[in-house]
Order: sequence, then structure tokens, then C-alpha cells
Amino acid sequence: MAEYYLISQLPSLDGVGENTPLPITEERFTELCERFLGKKTLAAMQNLTLVPPKDYEGTSSSLIDVWNENERDLRLALGKVRADKLKKTFDTQGRLLPVGCVKAASTATEIENPMDAEKYLNSYRLDFLESLRPTDTFSDDYILYYGLKLKLILRIRKFDTEAGEKAYRNIYDSILRGDGLEAIQ
Repeated sequence: MAEYYLISQLPSLDGVGENTPLPITEERFTELCERFLGKKTLAAMQNLTLVPPKDYEGTSSSLIDVWNENERDLRLALGKVRADKLKKTFDTQGRLLPVGCVKAASTATEIENPMDAEKYLNSYRLDFLESLRPTDTFSDDYILYYGLKLKLILRIRKFDTEAGEKAYRNIYDSILRGDGLEAIQ
């Protein structure tokens, strides 16, 4: 019953543009969740991450499990595509990567501007998350979906184009020089 009160207080994140203010902060969302959610759902919400563990770890939510698996596959596909472009090997942990992840990774690596590539990947992630959107808007899964969507929107807003371009160039140059400073995340 408390979920109804929580969800009825959450503003819609649909149609939030890149330059429009967010209708809710992550802090306010967390505060509302702490007031209305049971321990199990609250724990799942507090453990939401855009960077899932490298090795599979099941959660109490099938929505989070599917999200984590796709994000893990996308990151492996990005690593594989980037390694292939540099004629290096990359361990995909024996996983057969989904075509959608490989296609998104290939497209992103063809985009010359790193910020545009990140925006493309964020759009891919948002579209995938939207495919997981629960039909029952008064469910625990809907709260978890909302939390992930909020995190994705906040993530892209934290990017600084100039600082990102400089870091990208430094890493790229170090790879070309063979300094071994490349960062894999």
C-alpha cells in the first residue's frame, strides 16, 4: 500500500529533455523510498548501479537481473569492438554477445566525437530500459525501473565535454605511444 503513496509522488521522467531541469533529485527520490518502501525493495533500490559486477550476481529483482546482464554484455561488446579495431585480443568471458549489444557497440565506436558516442550509448541504454518498463506502475519493479532511469539521466548530465575530450585524447595518445595507460571500465 505504501508503494502507491510513493509512486503517486514521483514526477514523470518521460520527455525530460537534455537541457530541462529534472523534476526530482536523486536525494529526494532516495528520501521518499526510505519513507515508503519495505526493507527488501529498499535494499534493492539502494544497490541499483549503472555498472554491474563483472561476474554474474543474482538479485532479488528480475528487472535488475535483466538490466545488469544487458549492461554487462554491452560493456563486453564495447571492449571487444574496441580491441578488434586495435587488432588486440579481448576476453568476452565465453559469452555469446547479443546482436543488439554488438551493433550498439559498433555504432558507438564509429562515432568520432566521444561525447556524441556517449549520448548514443545512453540513448541505447534508455531504450533498453524502456523495454523493461513494468506495466504495473504501482509495483516494486516500477520503482526500480524509475531509479535506474533517474541514474541514467543524471549520468549523462554530469559529463563535461571539454574535460572528457582532453581525457579521451590523453588516453588515446598513450595507447598509440604504448604507455600502457589505457583505462578499461
